Amino acid sequence: MSQTIKTILAVDDEPSMLRLLEISLRQAGYQPLTAKDGREALEIIRTQHVDCVVTDLHMPYMSGLQLLKAIRSDGQDDTQDKVRQNKNANPDLPVIIVTAQGELKTAIEAMKSGASDYILRPFDLEELELAITRALSFARLVVENQFLREEKTTDSGMVGNSPAMQLLYESIRQVAPEKATVLVAGETGTGKELVARAIHAGSPRSKGLFVAVNCAAIPHEMLESELFGHEKGAFTGAIKERIGKFELADGGTLFLDEVTEMPMQLQAKLLRALQENVIERVGGNHPITLDIRVVAATNRDPREAIKDGKLREDLYYRLNVFRIDLPALKVRKSDIAILAQHFLAKRHVDISAEAIDALMRYDWPGNVRELENVLERAAIISGNQTIQPRHLPAEMVNHTVAEASEPVTLNNTQGNMLALPQATEALERRLITEALAATQGNKSKAAKLLEISERSLWYKLSQYQMT
Repeated sequence: MSQTIKTILAVDDEPSMLRLLEISLRQAGYQPLTAKDGREALEIIRTQHVDCVVTDLHMPYMSGLQLLKAIRSDGQDDTQDKVRQNKNANPDLPVIIVTAQGELKTAIEAMKSGASDYILRPFDLEELELAITRALSFARLVVENQFLREEKTTDSGMVGNSPAMQLLYESIRQVAPEKATVLVAGETGTGKELVARAIHAGSPRSKGLFVAVNCAAIPHEMLESELFGHEKGAFTGAIKERIGKFELADGGTLFLDEVTEMPMQLQAKLLRALQENVIERVGGNHPITLDIRVVAATNRDPREAIKDGKLREDLYYRLNVFRIDLPALKVRKSDIAILAQHFLAKRHVDISAEAIDALMRYDWPGNVRELENVLERAAIISGNQTIQPRHLPAEMVNHTVAEASEPVTLNNTQGNMLALPQATEALERRLITEALAATQGNKSKAAKLLEISERSLWYKLSQYQMT
């Protein structure tokens, strides 16, 4: 978990009390800052990073309650110096009120105005530390819950029983419980994020956040802040501090999609973060130690990306601890019928055998994502009735493929039913082709996927002249 030292701002007009707070905070393991009144506190908040404020209630110039309202200000309050207060507005900054026993009514008013907690004088170190811990924990939960509300929910279930998918499931089962960094490579639309989510779900980190970042979708000048966060005032427009995706993923999994689209100079910072488990926010100088697992993905060939100057070679070796290559849909066509049923179940729409046959004759350059979109369009055109070939794009209905990829059918070219041996041969050819594609030609692994002996596989290859 994050081990950065938190900065606590103590505000009190009594020098002896301010000194006591400073000593107590340092003993508790915090980095203390001090201010003798609210105006000085606002200036510190404007210019420096602060994780929490501990303030006295009664002070000259600006009371603790006025300071709280200034920090929470939306520009609508009636306190003095509105412009100055609005510049310092920070609705997420935890504020703890220190008050006397007879001022509980005012302390309750402060809680209603957004104070995180209050403590009564005289207090001991444990009481102060407990209040700060609660306030910091709640502030983090607010940020995490906001992220979860904004995050688009995605079904992490994968569909398919083909040899290629069986090999993929086995890879996920092997790597999920480990700490190793994973590189997922595959064509666009093959489901790289689904694999990353499955790895997270099967890991000891599953109770932590799964945080996804598409490096290609975020402008380069904003990506560093998106990943590592920034301090208030780090650049023009940084009106308050921001927690980056690395910190959000602390204790969980960070998924970096299309990592080869990340600027080269930022790849150097990523490499350091992976090697040392430490980051620094943009504009900050406090190292933040994190406990995260990174899963990266690319639709490029990583070796080609290195040659093209799109990927640092040292970063590739750091990411490529465990690599998973996702199969294209064209090498697992036996999954098309199952995928079609899965996608159409949401609409309660059926699909005819003839339409499935047409889908299996197509090569699917857009992979599973293209199949889902085609089926959604077909369901609309069919009026949510049974999908027929006429509801599919013309290029799919008319498309033909090589013999090794021919779909299994019970009819021959003359329209007569195939004899059982012929149908069996067609099915075996398809399964062998997919198994070899999934294992990149490794016949031993292909035989294992097919649950036959390697000798039997060699016999089939010779029998069907597939060697």
